Amino acid sequence: MIGDHKLSATTRADLIRPLIEQLLQIVEPEPGRSGIAETPTRVGKAWVEWTEGYSVDPVALLKSFEDGATDYNEMVMQRKIPFVSHCEHHMAPFTGHVTVAYIPGDKIVGLSKMNRIVDAFAHRLQVQERITTQIADLLWNNLAPKGVGVLVQASHGCISSRGVRHHGTDTITSAYRGAMFEDAKARSEFLELAKLP
Repeated sequence: MIGDHKLSATTRADLIRPLIEQLLQIVEPEPGRSGIAETPTRVGKAWVEWTEGYSVDPVALLKSFEDGATDYNEMVMQRKIPFVSHCEHHMAPFTGHVTVAYIPGDKIVGLSKMNRIVDAFAHRLQVQERITTQIADLLWNNLAPKGVGVLVQASHGCISSRGVRHHGTDTITSAYRGAMFEDAKARSEFLELAKLP
């Protein structure tokens, strides 16, 4: 039952609430004070939302069209898609944006679907390297494009709020498939377009 995302959101939030109550007993000197009385309920609901990507099938999001792909041989790019995820090592948030591009084969995908794919993978416990390759592989394996490029830039709470406590650093990861991996010119074009203001 635990970890079952087929449970209702309310049931999952109810299962999280006593865990947060126990955490507050450990870390908060006054766990009964009014300011945190509703915190276990709020945190339970928040974690249900933050992990809703486990119940989403990203492949089902890829509504594609053959009409419109004819004779189009250039990149289709969605830049700076914002996301918030949680690192699986400390459960700390990391935030940033994703740039996704592909060179169509016989199909194009609805533009908003790229945003939904990013959300589906971000709303899971993640590492940045994995979310980068998951997006690239999903497009590569399901659209049959000529090439795929994914660039992720994010700031990690586990760096800024604990350990070294350094603020203002970003982590950048990339994944390339097909022409974007094999052709330096295509990869260079992707990177140039990705950094436009």
